[in-house]
Formats: sequence, C-alpha cells, structure tokens
Amino acid sequence: MNGAATPRRIWLCADDYGISPGVNRAIRQLIEGGRLNATSVMVVGPAIGRDEVTSLQSAAANSPRCAIGLHATLTAPFRPLTMHFDPVEGGLFLPFAKLLRAGLLRRLDPEIIRAELAVQLKTFQDLFGRTPDYVDGHQHAQLFPQVRDAFLAAVKDAAPHAWVRQCGRPQPLAQRLGTPKALVLDTLSAQFRKRAAREGIAFNPGFAGAYDFSRRPDFGALMAGFLGGLAEGSVVMCHPGFVDDTLVSLDPLTAQRESEYDFLAGEHFPPLLAANNMTLG
Repeated sequence: MNGAATPRRIWLCADDYGISPGVNRAIRQLIEGGRLNATSVMVVGPAIGRDEVTSLQSAAANSPRCAIGLHATLTAPFRPLTMHFDPVEGGLFLPFAKLLRAGLLRRLDPEIIRAELAVQLKTFQDLFGRTPDYVDGHQHAQLFPQVRDAFLAAVKDAAPHAWVRQCGRPQPLAQRLGTPKALVLDTLSAQFRKRAAREGIAFNPGFAGAYDFSRRPDFGALMAGFLGGLAEGSVVMCHPGFVDDTLVSLDPLTAQRESEYDFLAGEHFPPLLAANNMTLG
C-alpha cells in the first residue's frame, strides 16, 4: 500500500516585525496560532524594544519550530545605525528606487553598506542573545547590485550558519511576464544565488509572495497561486498587521496588512495548505 506523500514544509515569513506595535501584535498572534513559522525583525524600526523582543521570543517558544530572522533595512524612511553612512537624504536611507539605481550605476560603496549591515546584525544579536536564523532584506534591497556583495559578506562574517533569502521562483517565462514585479525579482535573484553559492551561504530554493499591494487584491486567491509548485524549504513572504498611527507614518502598506491577517488567521488557510500537501509544522 502506498502511503500519502509527506507534506512539504515551507517557511511562511511575516516581514517587518518592529515597524509598529500593531504589526508586531498581529505577527505574534499568528505565530501563537500556528499560522506563521517565521518572522523578519527590523532592528531599525521604532517598535523593537526589549518588551517586543521578549514577547516575540515567548510566542516563538510556544509554537512548532519558528524561525526569527533579521530584516536588513537600507531604504527610507528609516535611518542608518552607523554615523557616516552614505548616501542619505535628510539623514534617512535612500528610497528603494534611488538605491537600486545607484547600485546599477555602480555608485555605492559596498564597504559602507557592509559596515551598516554588520551593526544591524550585532544589534539583532544583542537583542535576542543569538544570531538570526536567516537574513533577508526590506524591499528586497539585499538583491540589488553592489548591495548583494556587501550583504553576503556581512552575513558570512557575523552569522555564517544563517541562510539568506533569494526571491526567484522557477516558472514558465509566459507566467513570469504577467507579473512584472516577480520578473524583476527573478532577474536580480539569479545573480544573488550565484554569489551566495560561491560564498557557501545557504538560501531558500523557491520564493513567492510578491504582488501589487496598491490594488488590494483577494489575498486568499493570491495565496492559492503562491503555494502551487513550491519546493520543500521555500519561502512565502507576507505582511500581516494591524494598522496603527506608527505604521501609517512609515509605510503605505496599511489596510492590506489587515486583509492578509484576516486570511491567515481564518478558517480557509489550513485547508489550502492541506490541499497543496504543505505544512508549517
């Protein structure tokens, strides 16, 4: 008799822990309910004090294996932790489009970026008492030209056992052409994977979760598409949260976070995982 295939374990990762109290609370509730098994922490965020760290550690400790990573941040409206970071605008990191353009034009200083990321990694270790399980990047900045080499060097030095997030997914070309954001991430990720492999740094085999937040689509329908065909150990990115004044002041992604939370906390998500023979446990 042939048994059922073993469910594939994926990482369902909530980004942006530390951006606001409402986002933090939503992420912890989903972890406690077994609806997330990873979250990425912004150590430059305004809501990442000792109490928020302790609460996250408690939520993760009471759940099946939950990974906690560093959400390396190099874009506005956040401020660098290092004093002489450059370039900045008004004391803030560059907006992501300007950072990407500067990297493409080879106008960044990788050593300055590496130093900033080293401080963010050290801050994570000071807060959590250990190195991160993995390291990814806010607005996918870890994939950008020049940034990626600095990012991988910093991780290899400070957290050599961590894996890093790549954002590519093997799909038919016609399907990728229909999702411009995913196509850009696939292109940037190809070089990122080559460099990570050369440095002996582990990375996730597949990725999903990118979409146009401004259109506020049906997140349940999106999740059904994200899960299709993902390999064991792949990452699905999400951004659940409760809207508060801090979030509104920092990020345009607001109400859609609550839509993501509602689906992940609701009754339709577990059957969707089961239908795709996937597990978070």
